Amino acid sequence: MRGPADGTNRDEGTDADSRAAAPDPRTGGPDPDPASDRITRSAGTATLPSTIGERPPVVLLHGFIDNRSVFVLLRRSLARHGWHHLESLNYSPLTCDIRTAAELLDRHVEEICARTGHHQVDIVGHSLGGLIARYYVQRLGGDRRVRTLVTLGTPHGGTAVAPLAGAHPIVRQMRSGSDLIEELRRPAPDCRTRFVSFWSELDRVILPVETACVDHPDLDAVNVRVTGIGHLALPVHPAVASAIRQALESDGTAISTPGTATAA
Repeated sequence: MRGPADGTNRDEGTDADSRAAAPDPRTGGPDPDPASDRITRSAGTATLPSTIGERPPVVLLHGFIDNRSVFVLLRRSLARHGWHHLESLNYSPLTCDIRTAAELLDRHVEEICARTGHHQVDIVGHSLGGLIARYYVQRLGGDRRVRTLVTLGTPHGGTAVAPLAGAHPIVRQMRSGSDLIEELRRPAPDCRTRFVSFWSELDRVILPVETACVDHPDLDAVNVRVTGIGHLALPVHPAVASAIRQALESDGTAISTPGTATAA
């Protein structure tokens, strides 16, 4: 399974630099984001005023043993359809705790809000990236900042086949019945974030596949079944990208990708 860890690089994107992104991530090529995207800002950087009616920034969180290049196609799709603030976070593979990664995400979201002038963001997380984002929202008060959390093949209920189980602490936390998975079952009254979870019957990483659904009485969640697409293809498939755009623009009930995704 893929997911974020400790010590990050940030890439903030616009329509122009998303179109310039290069190789398809499925080829295994190098990180396509140009070096010019990696901007270091001083503490005194001025906050930009939020444009009325402008869509909130979208934060993209990759999965375990992956990097932000997996979202190149999704970034292009969002940029072409009018999203102007796209943020991809790269995580080091050295993180050993989802809680620590969620705290790091908290700091990044605060920085993004301060820099863009927006009070809220949307997050799209693949696999472990979605679990880190959920922990941030549900356990660290991130619901005040996250309007919509979209997860792709995320083990919300844990998984029985996490690769290298027992070898890496963060992988053990994704196992069914782990302390972290049980913590996410605790009450979450008044959580303000809307959840949209995409799950696939062809997912061979999340078992049983239904554990990729959000099943919590306190959470506003829509689970979307995807057919014919495996775990690694979820963040790069154009039909899923279309459904993600719908999820970010609607209340979740109108998500549909004919022949590929249906709301469950």
